[in-house]
Amino acid sequence: MSRRETDPKTVTVTIDDKVCQGVFGETILEIARANGLYIPTMCYLTKVMPIASCRMCVVEVEGVEGMILSCQERAVDGAVVHTQNEDLYRERQNIMRLYGVNHPLECGVCDKSGECDLQNKTLEFDVDQQPFAAKEQHRPVQDWGFVSYDPSLCIMCEKCVSVSNEITGNEALQIKAGGYKSTIVNTKMDLSDMSLGESAAVCPVGALVATDFKYSSNAWELEKIPASCSHCSAACQLCYEVKNEKIYRVTNAYEFASLCGRGRFDFDFANEGVQKNQEAFEGAVEAFRGADTVIFSSGISNEEALVLQKLKEKLGFRLVNHEAYAYQQFMRAYSTVSGVHLYSGMLADIADARAIIVLGTRIYDDNPQVYYHLNMASKRHRARMIYMHPMEDSRLQNSVTQFVKYEVGTEDGVAALLAHTLLTEAELPASVREVLDDLDIGNLSAESNVGEEELADIAMAFHKKQQRSLVVGADLYAHPKAVQIAKLLALLERYAGFSVMLVPPSTNTLGVALICDLDEAAEGTTVGYNAKADFVLSSSGEGDLDMPALNQQEGTFSSLDKQVVPTHVALPYHGFVLNDLANALGLQEAHTIDYTAALPAAQGYAGIPFDALPDHYDMTGEPHRGYALQVQSIESKPEIEEIEELDGYDGVVVYRCDSQEVLAAQIRPSGHKETHAILKGSEQFATAAKLRDGEVVEFMIDGIGVKRVFRIDTSMKGTVALMPQFDMGLSAPLLSSYRFSRLKFQRVES
Repeated sequence: MSRRETDPKTVTVTIDDKVCQGVFGETILEIARANGLYIPTMCYLTKVMPIASCRMCVVEVEGVEGMILSCQERAVDGAVVHTQNEDLYRERQNIMRLYGVNHPLECGVCDKSGECDLQNKTLEFDVDQQPFAAKEQHRPVQDWGFVSYDPSLCIMCEKCVSVSNEITGNEALQIKAGGYKSTIVNTKMDLSDMSLGESAAVCPVGALVATDFKYSSNAWELEKIPASCSHCSAACQLCYEVKNEKIYRVTNAYEFASLCGRGRFDFDFANEGVQKNQEAFEGAVEAFRGADTVIFSSGISNEEALVLQKLKEKLGFRLVNHEAYAYQQFMRAYSTVSGVHLYSGMLADIADARAIIVLGTRIYDDNPQVYYHLNMASKRHRARMIYMHPMEDSRLQNSVTQFVKYEVGTEDGVAALLAHTLLTEAELPASVREVLDDLDIGNLSAESNVGEEELADIAMAFHKKQQRSLVVGADLYAHPKAVQIAKLLALLERYAGFSVMLVPPSTNTLGVALICDLDEAAEGTTVGYNAKADFVLSSSGEGDLDMPALNQQEGTFSSLDKQVVPTHVALPYHGFVLNDLANALGLQEAHTIDYTAALPAAQGYAGIPFDALPDHYDMTGEPHRGYALQVQSIESKPEIEEIEELDGYDGVVVYRCDSQEVLAAQIRPSGHKETHAILKGSEQFATAAKLRDGEVVEFMIDGIGVKRVFRIDTSMKGTVALMPQFDMGLSAPLLSSYRFSRLKFQRVES
């Protein structure tokens, strides 16, 4: 007998004469779907709370009078449920007739035709005529930037509103009630919010559609290419929808999973029109043979990372990726305390948490998918969320319960204060307990600006909370005291029951850190792969030899959920690839994906061939994408050092971070694009730096010259300015320092 059958929380129900088992608390609809039984719905969406607006999911339960909504009714042990009979069919048919009241018959030109729930269920329930109608309302189409809204097509299922509130957290969409005149309103029209694409994705009809996709293609003409998003380390599931060697749109398994705005709209980055340039290829081969260092970005596949590692072993050059090196060293220090080579946390843990700390990241910008799961925890469980950062972020105000502002550079002191606060009752090694007990809390509190009352509030927020999460971000990995910070935070995972996620900063930073033996600094003659160097391989067309973009490759990424997920070729590429160079330099594999099964088992990779990797969701929403990295045990030495004097930053400071608003400006629907980057700061920053709005300044970061237009943002506070780096191109991978920098600038004459 299985564990499920003997679990006291198991309930048994009979649905349409089939005995089904589920878990106590599951709804009738959930149990039916898990057992392969169909109950029609229009408003139900697995990833949000039941909406219960459509009534299509009605069922009958023996002993219960009337019809009940299976989407929200919890299953009772022993219940006998009927989902299909003449009365239920007639009820659903009438509902479909109501949906059809004056719904415009625009199927021939509607973007949703061919994949429309209303269209499908109108046929399913044999609604071939409309016996009544209502007076038509004047409902003009509205342009909301990335998406357009046609109220005349809207069936008020409320899916878009639920997603806006429960998932993306933009809380832009609301219902304007008015009977037949009811409509959806966008309360944040001042923002061109690309996260509205998630609301458009779940629309069952053609009411909400991507503005740039409108009237461009029929759904059935497009070929779906399964892939993984390459814009951040979440590596979300998506499909490139292609026709005539052009990507028309991006879709995803919206019923179960979510996709951020950049993943949905920023798909036009292929390196097109490339042919094989033999002279450039031979130059690349010679450059590799003569290279002292190969510098590369984390925007590559696991297989390409392994190719570079094998070339390093064969040719003896240094292998440099500053971002991945910092992350690799942080993880190694973390492992010496945690006892395993990977962090414990996953996105599902964050969404299910009751108390959360977010430390060292402007998470809304750094990783939208992590933010979505933080928002889920807030909305579903009223989770206590402590956001700790030198800069307040007003976009999080509806999720964060406590903002703790610390001084730039004092993260080691902040980590020590957290460990001291949250490990008071933990059974720690004597040496660790001695260091924590000897901390000068008053001094650390004063230097970091984290008040003792704030620490007491944090302790109270986590008191008796079992589901605890800690989200750690990119601010910490290149911090001068990163090793000490990593060890202090690892104590919370090992001794305080925290689920900890060390968010990888870029697409495949985790994979690179696991696969490559990285060096700290470059020396001598350099070759760059999507990085500035003496000889450059580039997928952006800027280098000496062209390479394919990530939507022109097949391979795998190692996601922040510690999954090895596949991606496939969406657009053709006719030039040389890294594997061609590898073979010319002595390696012997016909295709890049031949390296998939050779990824290092010592780092948790399973040795599964690329073509054997699954990539789908089942009907209950369970993902089957690639495989999970196997956690490897590490010899642990839970030791920490005494905290030295904190290095706070005086004066004005810049913070390197690409905001979602800036990225949205780059991919905004045609005619609205912005191409310049700005340095954005508060009025207080402007006064301290003696800058006027509109002035052009130049400054250096890690030896790289940066030129920016300064703009005052009245919503910002303090003396830290935001500096986007999306326009730094091949220079961005050369950045190696802590994300905050003291600003020493020169004005540029206009």
